[in-house]
Amino acid sequence: MTTTSGKGPAGPGGGSQAPAAGDVDGAAEADAVVNGAAAPGSETPGPGPAAGEGVTALHPANGAGAVGVTVADPAGSAPGPAERLAGGPVMLGQIRRTISVTLDGTEARVLEGSTILEALHREGTPQQADTPTLCWAPNMDPINACRVCVVEVEGARTLAPSCARTCEDGMQVRTDTDKVRHSRRMVLELLASSADMSEASGDVQRWMGEYGVDPERYGPPAPPTVDGERERRHAGHHSAPDGRTRATVEQPVKVDNDLYVRDYSRCIMCYKCVNACGTDAQFTFAIAAAGRGFDARIATEYDVELPDSACVYCGNCIGVCPTGALKSVSEYDKREAGNWRPEEETVTTTVCSFCGVGCNLELHVQQGEIVNVTSPSDHSVTHGHLCIKGRFGFQHVQNLPQG
Repeated sequence: MTTTSGKGPAGPGGGSQAPAAGDVDGAAEADAVVNGAAAPGSETPGPGPAAGEGVTALHPANGAGAVGVTVADPAGSAPGPAERLAGGPVMLGQIRRTISVTLDGTEARVLEGSTILEALHREGTPQQADTPTLCWAPNMDPINACRVCVVEVEGARTLAPSCARTCEDGMQVRTDTDKVRHSRRMVLELLASSADMSEASGDVQRWMGEYGVDPERYGPPAPPTVDGERERRHAGHHSAPDGRTRATVEQPVKVDNDLYVRDYSRCIMCYKCVNACGTDAQFTFAIAAAGRGFDARIATEYDVELPDSACVYCGNCIGVCPTGALKSVSEYDKREAGNWRPEEETVTTTVCSFCGVGCNLELHVQQGEIVNVTSPSDHSVTHGHLCIKGRFGFQHVQNLPQG
């Protein structure tokens, strides 16, 4: 048996030969195909494309100016020798140039295609990076619904939502003008006048204080609606205000399953739950926006109960809700019983053990008991989203044997 110094077993053509020093891996194989010879290591030496054709013959659509070996069309014919290079195709990310923007008088360089909010987060001061947001999340596409992140752009007629407005070269942005502060205060104030914001995140509570939000100046809240009343209203229905109370979305809490509750008295229609259930994470499309105007609401198809809908109980809608309108049953029960202790909460990161995907879990523990499970939004596997097992499958951890 004859052995060679190359890679792999010897074939009829003498086996594959190791490339000479200084050769680029795969270059010899490609050259052989271009010149009409068999690639080293091929089982049957035979004619390739005619001399001078090379890769262009394999991919006529590339034209005569094609450079290098391209990836074969997965729906087309089997790849030829030139496409089976040892290293395979090199995948490059999108190449973007940097552009100049001015943030409150300070010039910054950002990647082309970045939003103003991304520029504020990456290049701005701590105060600029603390731009208030409600419908934005780092692991979701911009929704552009709440308009609390607005900024002033030189030359623009109206304020621009920083979460969705793309930076342009030479753009001048102002984030703390009287116009900006007034708009942000009004948005937060009107939302707080109609929805209960008492369980919103700590950041939201702090922003409301910093901007001087006072929803009480609109008067006392109107009486809550009865269960199902908002769903039964005709689309576009509107009643003239009586001038004595402010309109609210207060309504009974929906508890129709064992995993989470829907308290739409706290809903501000940010659409984050809809997007998380849809194209941003789960692709289940169990919920959507229904109704019009002040009667707009989040609903299931045909307003059926959640167990009868397409919901798979992943809980990703809970993970993105900024106001507490969606929460786990364990959190709801503890709040109702007065046993919710967020000041005592600790968070421990671990790896989910239900399968081999490798999702990171953040265990939120109060008084020695797991009360919620989340995932980091910057985790490369989950991007902040989980399945039903990862988010709710923790009860066995604390099912202690009865003595």
